[in-house]
Amino acid sequence: MARITAGISTSHIPAVGAALDNGKIGEAYWKPVFAGYEWVKQYEKDSKPDVIVLVYNDHASAFDMKIIPTFAIGCAEEFPIADEGWGPRPVPAVQGHPDLAWHIAQCCILDEFDLTIINEMAVDHGLTVPMSLMFGQVPEWPVKVVPLAVNVVTYPPPSGNRCWLLGEAIARAVASFPEDLNVQIWGTGGMSHQLQGPRAGLINKAWDQAFLDRLTSDPEALRHMPHIEYLREAGSEGIELVMWLIMRGALGTNVRELHRHYHVPASNTAVGHIVLEPTGKDLS
Repeated sequence: MARITAGISTSHIPAVGAALDNGKIGEAYWKPVFAGYEWVKQYEKDSKPDVIVLVYNDHASAFDMKIIPTFAIGCAEEFPIADEGWGPRPVPAVQGHPDLAWHIAQCCILDEFDLTIINEMAVDHGLTVPMSLMFGQVPEWPVKVVPLAVNVVTYPPPSGNRCWLLGEAIARAVASFPEDLNVQIWGTGGMSHQLQGPRAGLINKAWDQAFLDRLTSDPEALRHMPHIEYLREAGSEGIELVMWLIMRGALGTNVRELHRHYHVPASNTAVGHIVLEPTGKDLS
């Protein structure tokens, strides 16, 4: 049977992708950002996942105000790289896993989660930057990907608890897939940042670190954290962190933290990254 073997979360800052693409990773400003991902790059080489269920948010590349799905699952064979206004990133197209994606869609919809099924979708930095951070600059990605796009751009975004419950439903779906697959689930976005208004440039280091701590020490509190706390403490774009709770919900009750990285600044935000492994499951 397929199994979820790890959960990984990371920021998906577009400037990080630009720094990588333009050969700036050795510069003094960027070097500590990328140094924090050396551990996970080796971990991925050793773990050899077959598929990543990659939770991210689209940045007006695949969706706009004409259609705003709360949860959208990509079921295509391949996902091209979006042009976000300065040309597509010079990274490989993302290969999907339609069989697993359709299975997750079917299971979750019958589990009363109304996923939007997408069969044609370009993916932007929200998905490609995490791939580059975990796998580096490669001629082709070493894994297949099931993209799960979450609306955290336009009000109302889903609650943390709803995201957690979706993670549990995804884990049940993966566990019922008959093929022997090593599956990881990633939650991306965040951490604290705000891109506009009087609080533009906000970074809350203490709150970010507490959030990372609570992923293992007090996840129950995170799943019930109201939107207003994200907005007040982590800025308007800090709401992206609810996507990490899909990852966390999929891992079950008990997890072990394997690696953590936190660095300020990176562009106008903080970089956060954590690697967790489930030590037992309670997904009934």
